[in-house]
Amino acid sequence: MLNRQPIRWMALLLWATGLPCLSAQTAHVEGTVRDASGAVIVNASIVLDSGSYQNTAKTDANGHFLFSSVPSTSGTLEIRREGFNTARQSWDAGAATSVSLEIVLQLASASEQVTVSAARTEVRLSETPGSTILLTNTDVAATPALRVDDVLRQVPGFSLFRRSDSRTANASNQGVSLRGLGGTAASRALVLEDGLPLVDAFGGWVYWDRVPRSSLANVEVFRGGASNLYGSDALGGVVQFITRQPQRPAFKLDTSYGNERTPDVSFWTGTRAGPWDLSLASEMFRTNGYIIVPTWQRGSVDTPANSEDATVDFTAGHQLAEKGRVFVRGSFYTEFRHNGTPVQTNDTRMGEGAVGLDQQFGSSDSLTLRAYGLVQGYDQRFSSVAANRNSESLTDLQYVPEQVLGGAAQWTHFLGKHQTLIAGLDLMEVMGASDEQLFTTGTHTRNNASGGRQRILGGFGEDLLRWNNWTIILAGRFDDWNNFNASSICTPVSGTCAASPSMLFPSRSDLAFSPRLSVLRALSPNVSVTGSMYRAFRAPTLNELYRSFRLANVLTQNNPFLNAERLTGAEAGVNVTTLDRKLEVRGTFFWSDIVDPVQNVTVNPTSNPVLRRKENVGRIRSRGIELDGVLHVSRDIQISAGYDFTAATVVNYTVPPGEISLSGNRVAQVPRNVFTWEARYWNPRRVMVSVQGRFVGNQFDDDQNVYPLGRFYTMDLQVGRNLTRNVEVFAAAENILDERYNVANTPTATGSLFNIGPPTLYRVGLRLNFPAEKR
Repeated sequence: MLNRQPIRWMALLLWATGLPCLSAQTAHVEGTVRDASGAVIVNASIVLDSGSYQNTAKTDANGHFLFSSVPSTSGTLEIRREGFNTARQSWDAGAATSVSLEIVLQLASASEQVTVSAARTEVRLSETPGSTILLTNTDVAATPALRVDDVLRQVPGFSLFRRSDSRTANASNQGVSLRGLGGTAASRALVLEDGLPLVDAFGGWVYWDRVPRSSLANVEVFRGGASNLYGSDALGGVVQFITRQPQRPAFKLDTSYGNERTPDVSFWTGTRAGPWDLSLASEMFRTNGYIIVPTWQRGSVDTPANSEDATVDFTAGHQLAEKGRVFVRGSFYTEFRHNGTPVQTNDTRMGEGAVGLDQQFGSSDSLTLRAYGLVQGYDQRFSSVAANRNSESLTDLQYVPEQVLGGAAQWTHFLGKHQTLIAGLDLMEVMGASDEQLFTTGTHTRNNASGGRQRILGGFGEDLLRWNNWTIILAGRFDDWNNFNASSICTPVSGTCAASPSMLFPSRSDLAFSPRLSVLRALSPNVSVTGSMYRAFRAPTLNELYRSFRLANVLTQNNPFLNAERLTGAEAGVNVTTLDRKLEVRGTFFWSDIVDPVQNVTVNPTSNPVLRRKENVGRIRSRGIELDGVLHVSRDIQISAGYDFTAATVVNYTVPPGEISLSGNRVAQVPRNVFTWEARYWNPRRVMVSVQGRFVGNQFDDDQNVYPLGRFYTMDLQVGRNLTRNVEVFAAAENILDERYNVANTPTATGSLFNIGPPTLYRVGLRLNFPAEKR
């Protein structure tokens, strides 16, 4: 009889020893880590926990990580990367024994926020292949300057047409320039608010006061030709104001009172109610101003240059399912200015409406639609001031009516994980005129009405590729611009029209192609190099074509036969960030050539008034270096600085008969050296202190380089503290050294007339935030 006992024991032994093998099922865990813009995150630390088992890994150049043979089918992951919030995620492989994850990290530091201006889609700031500055709402709040254009002056390369700011300057002096391209009243950079243009379509200048400071979420400044995506106005770059989007009931108020009887109040409030979101923003400002002529040149007609303005914006949005939103926005703006004498004033009234749609289709496609319309009236009075500045006489009553219609459509497609395709169209049409009543020695001699219509239609496409350590942007745009229905009609009253006969101007049209290639290569997690080549263009504005103006003893004539400006540019740069992200440094070399730039050219320097005319000046070249750096000493202490060297000269100019050659001259209104710095200790519970400095080198006020403005250095200071989590008090002072620098140097019959910048400006204020803002 067979003994079965040993067999049973053997079977039991095999079962016991085999049980751990059968129960020790292993799992395969992998995934990709990205930021909110979809870009992969390299060198992120991954910690896997599963019961008593723990393992670590780092993401590779594709943002990918892998754990193989994990002795469990479930657990947790902890993902860390400097500059991002730590993320924790559970995983469960189940019966499949493998799991693939897509993990998104949210940015923790302002320096690693996303920017949209450079590519018309979200791109991480550190991976933007171009020269971009991002100012957060904390940066804006920490700036002692009251007006947003003065906030932007801390960005090297940013300047207005003249050194004066929006507190006291005529609107036509507020066109923006980047990288030393110079300009007339017209901007050579595009200014946007949430994708809608702020540049005046008729004149090309900017009403900076239209943007309530309290409504700002951040400000983006992209330096370099951007016509490949934005068309005519973006010759030198893009400035974009991004406003707050309400997620819950919120309120923000910023109010202050300063010397020169300067009250200011700015507020924003918003809320969500079911699928609706509503927001309201407004700002009101007034200042008695200061006398802009130096004491030794003043006469009895010199009075303070002052201003007052008010703006209100209302936005209502409605959520469409989970992936869409439609909105409507309305705004109204008004301002009034005295420009330094009793007669010289200007005022503006403007109303604008816009509608938009943002719709996502699935996970790969989205559509953006915008349409807007604007109606504006602009009044200006010019005068002739006697040589002793004790009397003046009216020379011109000017009214500029303006109507603008525009729209844009953009389609965005995510092609896999590494590629984004963008295509779009936009159209803008502006109708404007300059209706003038002209006077000679106080007598109304004639009326003149000049103006026309301009239409610009553009189509653009972009391919944004992220692969391994490369970011490549290839983009191009075609623009078709047309001027039509243009005329200048003179009607005599008590004189003749011999100097300005009536004319009907022929219709004009032109095509422009603006390509751009930008490349960023990450050499390591903390070093990258960039390079770009591009073409850009700017069509002359109706103001340059059909409106003349007078400043002091200088009369600048319009020119209805101006050609479009065309820019060819290139740049190369390096970005360095320490592994702990405490130090960030960026350097960029740029080179730009503009063919047919529009300049104010002196035709007759000995006439009274001095005669200038807007003309295409052959070719100008702007070359230089931009350096930007930020040192985060600690969570509360930050030191930043920027330097811009720009050599902008006229390199080729065919001199019309009777005029003076400009070849070799420096471009007017462009300084060669600009240096800015800021030191900040920002702990609201203890104290908030920020100190800023700005040095601007010599520049010339005229095309012939006869009237220099000199150099200057100013410093600003702000001190504040939270009284509660929601209430903050502060004191701020601009130009604490009381540097009285020149902002204009214009010829007169007896020499030069100077205009000077502001004295020390100080204010005390209060800020309310409900709920309290997070740092």
